Amino acid sequence: MNIEETEEKESPLTLAMRHPPANIEAEQALLGALLTNNKAYDRVADFLLGEHFSNRINGHIYTVIARRIDNGQIADPNMLKQELEYSNILNEVGGFSYVARLVTSMISIINVADYGRAIYDCWIRRQLIEIGETIVNSAFDVAEGRTGQEQIELGEEALFKLTNKKGGGEDFVPFSTALTQAIQSAERAFHNVGHVTGLTSGLRDMDKKTGGLHPSDLIILAGRPGMGKTALATKIASSAARAIMYEAREKGERPKGCVAVFSLEMSAEQLATRILSEQAEVSVERIRRGDIDQKDFDRFVRVSYELESLPLVIDDTPAITLSAMRARCRRLKRMQGLNFIVVDYLQLMRPAVGTRAESRVLEISMITQGLKNLAKEFDIPVLALSQLSRQVESREDKRPMLSDLRESGSIEQDADIVMFIYREEYYLQQRMPQETHFETSEKYLAAMDDWQKKMEKVHNKAELILEKQRHGPIGKIDLFFDGTFTRFADLDIYHEERF
Repeated sequence: MNIEETEEKESPLTLAMRHPPANIEAEQALLGALLTNNKAYDRVADFLLGEHFSNRINGHIYTVIARRIDNGQIADPNMLKQELEYSNILNEVGGFSYVARLVTSMISIINVADYGRAIYDCWIRRQLIEIGETIVNSAFDVAEGRTGQEQIELGEEALFKLTNKKGGGEDFVPFSTALTQAIQSAERAFHNVGHVTGLTSGLRDMDKKTGGLHPSDLIILAGRPGMGKTALATKIASSAARAIMYEAREKGERPKGCVAVFSLEMSAEQLATRILSEQAEVSVERIRRGDIDQKDFDRFVRVSYELESLPLVIDDTPAITLSAMRARCRRLKRMQGLNFIVVDYLQLMRPAVGTRAESRVLEISMITQGLKNLAKEFDIPVLALSQLSRQVESREDKRPMLSDLRESGSIEQDADIVMFIYREEYYLQQRMPQETHFETSEKYLAAMDDWQKKMEKVHNKAELILEKQRHGPIGKIDLFFDGTFTRFADLDIYHEERF
């Protein structure tokens, strides 16, 4: 084949002459089978719709057949005659005799599901062609004002919707199947240390309260700046990743999943430095200044060897959209599996490209609903960090409440678990007595003594307030917090942690 022939084959004119995918024979054979035996409809009812047919008339006939069967009526040529003749739609194909010919074109009722799948597959291909044309036209249309990255996200969103668009939804799950799954989950909890049914958080008392991090759960971790939200989230993320790694090693396998951290505020390097600081017990400030000795550096190397094998990935795209996050998670799940998602933090996210919210509250609601759908779609837990409103600072007792959730909207409604991180030591440090504020030195010393006693009670302590748990109890969980390394741990230092 010479160059001229190649160019002619690939020319726009040649491409335009190609016909969209269709299987008219399968459509006619399917309709004939349904008209012969209405029970065959059950084999295609859960995924096939009239809109999936390439031939408009065939699609209309299928819709009439489906409606009659769904209403408990008989759908045969005689029963359809009056309804179809009144519609005048058959005039294009020669009248009602076309329906009679469909019955004769039926090959086998056994092949009904195969016919349906062939029709549905052609519809999928036609949709892909439409999406491709839209992407091409949008790329050429500079006047739209969308960036190339936004067009990519719109294309991914369209493909995602096509992937999840099904005619009649999923089949019902028999109660016996659901019951078996519940028993298996209870059995895993019985055999696991600490009776954890979900993925471990690395915190003993939190796992006791929640049973671990459960599939399809949206978990909100909120707190004011300085409370340690990111530190606690990285602790949970790294512990979950370590649990995945250990389980794979016990089986002599590679990890079949990973933990994905979307860090919208900090860079991947900054987040990795925090984890390294926690594990190596060298403060972040000293690492940044280079104030480390050979002993510290050797510990870095040893810890880094342990950490580099963790199945943990970081995406530090700022202001990432929900559609872009979903697309990246889909790719990650396909390539190496996905067990857990952490988002730091949700107020920095943007909703899906092409959606416009009337207010910031509605925008946040769209994001939380999207994160909940993400948890359900991938059947994994999603932990999202959230800011709290400033009204906390105006109260004497600064322990957070559900009403403090910033731009709350549907955060509380969509979340399965809402927990707050609170450190009394943080606020007490700001109220250190100043000698100039007291009339006498005796009063100052007395105030300082009282302040020191209060500080001793709360030093290196934090509270994880479990304010909402859809499937379990609420309450307070006491944690140990080391501000030097921004590290959280179980408060009982004599207890041996598993992870």
